Amino acid sequence: MAVLEHLTSQQAIDLENKYGAHNYHPLPVVLSKGEGVYVWDVEGKKYYDFLSAYSAVNQGHCHPRITNALVEQSSILTLTSRAFHNNVLGQYEKYITDLFGFDKVLPMNTGVEGGETAIKLCRKWAYKVKGIEENKAKILFAENNFWGRTLAAVSSSTDPSAYKDYGPYLPGFEIVKYNDLEALEKALEDPNVAGFMVEPIQGEAGVMVPDEGYLKKAFELCKKKNVLFIADEVQTGISRTGKLYCCQHEGFRPDILILGKALSGGVFPVSAILADDEVMLTIKPGEHGSTFGGNPLACKVAMAALEVAVDEGLAENAEYLGTIFREELGQFARENELVTLVRGKGLLNAVVINDTEDSDTAWNICMKLRDNGLLAKPTHGNIIRFAPPLVMNETQLRDCISIIKNTIKEFS
Repeated sequence: MAVLEHLTSQQAIDLENKYGAHNYHPLPVVLSKGEGVYVWDVEGKKYYDFLSAYSAVNQGHCHPRITNALVEQSSILTLTSRAFHNNVLGQYEKYITDLFGFDKVLPMNTGVEGGETAIKLCRKWAYKVKGIEENKAKILFAENNFWGRTLAAVSSSTDPSAYKDYGPYLPGFEIVKYNDLEALEKALEDPNVAGFMVEPIQGEAGVMVPDEGYLKKAFELCKKKNVLFIADEVQTGISRTGKLYCCQHEGFRPDILILGKALSGGVFPVSAILADDEVMLTIKPGEHGSTFGGNPLACKVAMAALEVAVDEGLAENAEYLGTIFREELGQFARENELVTLVRGKGLLNAVVINDTEDSDTAWNICMKLRDNGLLAKPTHGNIIRFAPPLVMNETQLRDCISIIKNTIKEFS
């Protein structure tokens, strides 16, 4: 097969359009290299990355400690399946459970697999421990959630673009309003409710940050009704919001914690769910698994990625820089009528454009940001999410703030 080298951006885009499924609408930029907070397109133009692969690249592009772990382990042993033990899995399991403070971990590959695994585990616990009648267990999900594209994920979605034309939907899921304790408390009155799965901050919905105290009170309501609190921290975990995982901001540990994305620093698919023995040990051999889950290559990469997050103080850096970002853009919003709101936590932030969801203003701003050397992407039409790698420094951040301000001024 002939390999085409030195493609132009348009040639690369044309190839994707001709031979690939049309299930994405990417910004028209073709990237070929990444390092730290920067990426380069095939023509050599340099950009600040302000999406971080939806928070999968918290540690920065091609972090040498992570890529070295990948290269070293890939030349020794990559995959055994779980039919046999390997010499890395146990080390990884001890490291991650010690770091996050849980009894057990169940390793998987992708974020949505983490969500699926959490739901299966919650249902198993409901029947084996809580005593719910077989096939009666219900799991609550927050309105406007997003945790993937599987049939279970779209069955729990309230977004027509996610669920339309994919029915019939998986039963046993119910929706409650996000950031609404009264709605949650009422739903928890049903004795068949086994779990409540929620993003501490709703990323895809537009970086929706709940009221202070909501998460802790929701957790306490679940405890009163013997319901598992499942924290979907695939996007908010691994230092993104200024803590190792977002629930720590309110001082509690969920019953099931879902991690993914930056668990590998963006170099390999790695996800995991963490829980204590009472929950995790309800699953027995042969009842759940994955050929690639817990493979030695993934385990080595995940340990390196977590060590980078801890050793380099990425949570502390995200907390510090995030405060600067919201203060600077918040002041800008008060002076610029095009920006309605700036919200977020740590380095997961959003700017709301004073326009309707069906407007193309946010998209056009992102196109101009691209021209000005910064990559971001709109969500829900009029919201621009800003989530740079957590290795960014203050000088770089302030340069990016200037680019964002000056670009938006062009549209005011």
